[in-house]
Amino acid sequence: MTIEPAREIDAAPPPAAAVPDRTAALLAGLRGRCPRCGQGPLIRGFIAVAPECGACGLPFDFADSGDGPAVFIMLIAGFLVVGGVLVVDMRYAPAWWVHALLWPPVVIGLCLGLLRPLKGLLIAAQFANKAEQGRLER
Repeated sequence: MTIEPAREIDAAPPPAAAVPDRTAALLAGLRGRCPRCGQGPLIRGFIAVAPECGACGLPFDFADSGDGPAVFIMLIAGFLVVGGVLVVDMRYAPAWWVHALLWPPVVIGLCLGLLRPLKGLLIAAQFANKAEQGRLER
């Protein structure tokens, strides 16, 4: 049995500029910024998509997140709230009115708090993946 000598591995970390554009676009979308430049606002008001980026001029007419944010919010908030209800009920066994007072504000806060970041993330994912309307070739 022979043992081969170890090969040298270049362990130098990649330069900071090597971060993929897709990651930068998704992070900008989470912050509610333009997925191309990361500067201009993506969302105007609470959930309305701005017509274009104020910094680089990218038109946001491609942006259509549809019901995607609502679906993800229902899954995330539902998981967290149901888990919280079970933990509180098992550990403290409060009266039903405690649950009735405690959980509606938590649900509303989670849903409203997640809406803008998830909408921005899905729009940025459309931009990063160059998503377009599906077409049939004839």
